[in-house]
Amino acid sequence: MTRLVLRPYRATDRAAVLALINADRLPGQPEATPDMLAQALRGESPVDDNWWAELDPPTVHVATTADSNGDVVGVISCALRPKDDTGLILWAHCRENAAVAEVLIAHALAEVSPRPVEAFRFATALTLGLEALPVGHRPMTRAALERAGFTGERLWRYMHAALPRPGLPRADNVRIVPEPERKTARQLQVRRDGRTVAEAVIGEPVQGVGVLWWIEVGPEARRQGLGRALLGSALDTLTGLGATEAILYVDDDEPPGGERDRTAANALYESAGFNEVDQLWIYVRPTVTP
Repeated sequence: MTRLVLRPYRATDRAAVLALINADRLPGQPEATPDMLAQALRGESPVDDNWWAELDPPTVHVATTADSNGDVVGVISCALRPKDDTGLILWAHCRENAAVAEVLIAHALAEVSPRPVEAFRFATALTLGLEALPVGHRPMTRAALERAGFTGERLWRYMHAALPRPGLPRADNVRIVPEPERKTARQLQVRRDGRTVAEAVIGEPVQGVGVLWWIEVGPEARRQGLGRALLGSALDTLTGLGATEAILYVDDDEPPGGERDRTAANALYESAGFNEVDQLWIYVRPTVTP
């Protein structure tokens, strides 16, 4: 492969970098826009904003070919978290070219070592809440991380469905209110005897994609079909807001029988027509002594 050169991101790289980002776009993710990229370059995100606020301003570098064309073939964003002196690889894209992935990860480590390093820890402004690395769609990036000494941990199951879903039941007495913790979200509440016994939180659609952030049914209302009915109501609401697709994230990293056993949740979503797109992993590399 042509020798690569790493240099800081320039405004003239915008189109090439957006093309790299969108080449990695998963089903159910909106196309990255110039505004989304500008937000990511500033180190901001509409999701996990409190975690992003703990970081120093990020640095963004591109990998270019060393020939006369100087084509942009990769991009990586890194930052430091001063409170615990940790380095972070925030996002990286390279069309899953193995050689470029190796160069990008090596550059990131040169920037932040010998600190401990976390990779793909937070959801960025470039996605719709996509936290961690989709390992099935990003095998070369995953391999480059592992060769560099990172250890992975599976966090999420990422699922997708087309809308509408007419075969689902609908819950009665659903109240829709703003979600206090997310500016672009709404909360669906099922109330009985003056109390909320079940709730769902949905994200307003972006480019026709809505998010089901979570569903929770209180212990006294379980095993009555309420979770399935509330799911139907949530997806109906997203359809009414203009969504033609829905995504969700299941934190099913705990084995069956544990406190956060998600076996029932997975069965519910699969029976409602959601399909697994990928599994999302974060990566950690301990401090390296020179």
